[in-house]
Amino acid sequence: MSNGPNHRSGPARPDAPVLAVIIPHYNDPVRLEKCLTALAPQIAAANGRVECVVVDNDSPCDLSPVAAAHPWARLVTEPRKGAAAARNRGVTETAAPGLLFLDSDCVPGPDWLATGLSLAGTLGPGGTELLGGRVDTFDETPPPRSGAEAFETVFAFNQRSYIRDKGFSVTANLLTTRAVFDDTGPLIVGLSEDVDWCRRATAKGHALAYADTLRVSHPTRTDWAALSRKWRRTTLEGFHLNGTGPAARARWALRALAVAASGLAHLPRVLTSDRLAGPGEKLAAAGMLMRLRTARAVWMLGQAAFGAR
Repeated sequence: MSNGPNHRSGPARPDAPVLAVIIPHYNDPVRLEKCLTALAPQIAAANGRVECVVVDNDSPCDLSPVAAAHPWARLVTEPRKGAAAARNRGVTETAAPGLLFLDSDCVPGPDWLATGLSLAGTLGPGGTELLGGRVDTFDETPPPRSGAEAFETVFAFNQRSYIRDKGFSVTANLLTTRAVFDDTGPLIVGLSEDVDWCRRATAKGHALAYADTLRVSHPTRTDWAALSRKWRRTTLEGFHLNGTGPAARARWALRALAVAASGLAHLPRVLTSDRLAGPGEKLAAAGMLMRLRTARAVWMLGQAAFGAR
């Protein structure tokens, strides 16, 4: 495992990779193993056109078994915490002109890499330069779904809406070019990194689009503890992205009230979902929806009043 930076430069060799897969990781070797196992045959089929780096945020776990099982995936350590720092390090550790970001807890579809290679050839100035792929969910526990699992089955990772309505793609499944990354600058630790980076990129004129054929799957979170950890983090990142001055805090407080009210507005989406198995899962999802929106509103009001906590 490499610890030092490895900035690569110079002209590309004729046989050099055309696409770099960058996977940030922290202390989740079981899911990382599943991710790499799904990716391994795709890397082999790519015949040297793809390089892959796993950037570990200095996990306390032993990754040597994963490294031994997948020698084609180069492992490096980035001591600065945060997926943004890991992704930035992955860019510096690779040389391919195309960049394909994947999260370590995602399972790429069987044609994910072939699709990425094909789509990478369509990217360029004057056209689309960023593509956010589809992110489906799956459960890691047997049915029936918990409230958290049912909630995420309905609401998690609506990439089409994120891209169309909010102007960003999650970095769990994002294809772009090194030229766009260099022009936009690195991801910023402590912000909602995918929102901030995509909006900076599009502000510079790099067009973002949705690619339904570029598919990965992400496990649903199983309980309130896991779900609240995610949303505490993203709420805090959103607070920093929103700004921390008096006017920004006032806007954040108003947004908190809208979040609280949004639970009721989204209940019909839960109760009419055909992805949930019967009334039990729908009621569990509805309860989790109301609990989470209320909690988020409380966290946001606290941030508006007292700052980051």
